[in-house]
Amino acid sequence: MKKIVFGILFVVALFGAANVHAQKYALIDMEYILKNIPAYEVANEQLATISKRWQAEVDKVQQEAQTMYKSYQADLVFLSPEMKTKRETEIVAKEQEAQELKRKYFGTDGELIKKRESLIKPIQDEIYTAVKEIATLKGYATIIDRASAMSIIYASPQIDISNEVLAKLGFAK
Repeated sequence: MKKIVFGILFVVALFGAANVHAQKYALIDMEYILKNIPAYEVANEQLATISKRWQAEVDKVQQEAQTMYKSYQADLVFLSPEMKTKRETEIVAKEQEAQELKRKYFGTDGELIKKRESLIKPIQDEIYTAVKEIATLKGYATIIDRASAMSIIYASPQIDISNEVLAKLGFAK
């Protein structure tokens, strides 16, 4: 009886191992692909420009708050208690305005994230579609992004299909 059970387990393991080896897989390098798509570079430049403009706006409001505080410090001995309170309230309001601007532009639901999504996501979707089409056409069960897979130490260039993806997108290398 033990021999039969062992034999069945051996056959199941043998077929399981054969199935694992039958699956095809490939790698892509998303960073490489993105660097070779001009629209991605243009989108990144637009994001950098917008980000700098918004950061300058936030810096300006923060600078105004700092200037107000320095002026307050200089005038402190001459101010009545009511004026002190009024100026402190104005300073706090200006600091809050700066924080609110920062959150509006650079927060987790901020304008920069939304802008990045509107510019970059269509490019990523196009890449995903191309990868999916290649995987379906060539029978790949798995395609791994080597740029984000930190555990890949070495991979043969023969299984990297990044150039095929670029060619599918019309950016032949």
